[in-house]
Amino acid sequence: MRAETDPSGSGAHPDEWFASAKKIYPMAVHGTFRKIKWAVLFATLGIYYFLPFVRWDRGPDAPDQAVLVDMAGRRAYFFFIEIWPQEVYYLTGLLILAAMGLFLMNAVAGRVWCGYLCPQTVWTDLFLWVERHTEGDRRDRIRLEKQPWTLKKIGQKISKHTLWLMIAWWTGGAWVLYFADAPTLVMDLATGQAAFAAYLWIGILTFTTYALAGHMREQVCIFLCPWPRIQAALTDEEALNVTYRYDRGEPRGSLKQNLKREAEGLPAGDCVDCHQCFHACPTGVDIRNGTQLGCIQCGLCIDACDDVMDKVGKPRGLIAYDTDENIKRRMEGKETFVRIVRPRTVIYVAVILLITGIMAYALATRELEGVSVLHDRNPIYVELSDGAVRNGYTIRLLNKRQVQRDFILSVEGMPEGTRLEAVGINQGVSGRPVIGVGPDTTREVRVLVFSPADAEMPKTTPITFRITETVMGEVATGTDFFKAP
Repeated sequence: MRAETDPSGSGAHPDEWFASAKKIYPMAVHGTFRKIKWAVLFATLGIYYFLPFVRWDRGPDAPDQAVLVDMAGRRAYFFFIEIWPQEVYYLTGLLILAAMGLFLMNAVAGRVWCGYLCPQTVWTDLFLWVERHTEGDRRDRIRLEKQPWTLKKIGQKISKHTLWLMIAWWTGGAWVLYFADAPTLVMDLATGQAAFAAYLWIGILTFTTYALAGHMREQVCIFLCPWPRIQAALTDEEALNVTYRYDRGEPRGSLKQNLKREAEGLPAGDCVDCHQCFHACPTGVDIRNGTQLGCIQCGLCIDACDDVMDKVGKPRGLIAYDTDENIKRRMEGKETFVRIVRPRTVIYVAVILLITGIMAYALATRELEGVSVLHDRNPIYVELSDGAVRNGYTIRLLNKRQVQRDFILSVEGMPEGTRLEAVGINQGVSGRPVIGVGPDTTREVRVLVFSPADAEMPKTTPITFRITETVMGEVATGTDFFKAP
């Protein structure tokens, strides 16, 4: 097995390999894993490009875009879920779930994320498809690079880069649609009336997509992305990885050489040294050299090898998802096994289920109203001429529903005879302020609390402000203190 620092399997230092690296021309392959990659590509890009246009009715005066990050309104919408700025802990939960999901995939099948779901892989696959349809497959592209510049070559190059830029431009355009009403923003962009920030981000993402997926490709996976280094520390000997089964393939040689060796009674492997696995690899890895940093576990070398095995009349699976431990067991004549359920994977699944359960419970039980209290700092309290003491507060009421709601404000923890006033707010029938809060918004009010003149109170009294919704009786509280001389 080659060292993890050797992407090419050549034994060279990464800096030396980078300096001597040649352009990679992956060939087109057909098979099970290529079909899986196409399915993932169409599904993920379909979601990414068209999800901003999906509508979701949230009632009058509310955004009807199913997935929207409303920076101006300080909200994030995901279908029936609405996230406020103070609920950023949901984002923390999602990040933990994403990390645990990556760890679980790595424990089961190595860099399966890199090979199928990573945005770099998905867009690179799409760009390679365009390249093949404009310039031809591997041999055609190599031949084209060596040819002098002709009108035909110029036309092929212009066609390829034009299509790349169009895909990159729509990639950046789709991204900004998640931050504003998609149909409206499309019209504004087309008529030149959109905000400068929209054009700026489209330009940035167009350039990065074009550069990363079109030109840098395998360099992103090998040199820029930190995940290969991280996953190398997380993997174990029981994780399934794309593996060359050298117990069956060696000694390798051409088909004629191997047949001759078999006729002479000498050992001969199934590998016919055709290099199709190497030519199919999008990162230029020869999997026969063992696990390497550049291998993204995409399985395309498996499809290429299986196709060759079919042609030479050998069983499929010379390259397959397997473990080094199984190869050793086969060489010793022992039975092989695949153990997906083991302590590592059980722990990852348990953490994922726990975090998911906590987030689901928090969403199901979260309050749709709230109150926050800020005590005046200067002066902290005021002694009145009649002996009473006044404390001032700034109270913000929160209404997460899409309808206007009225809340009765009261204070608890103060002695009997305490008076509560909200500046500019009429007192209700009960003598307590009734504060109206608009749909899906907050309202800030100035509140004064007066202690009775003859009350004996400690210098600091913990108090609770309570708001009670007038129709459904929903309650929220906020705590602070009352200061006395």
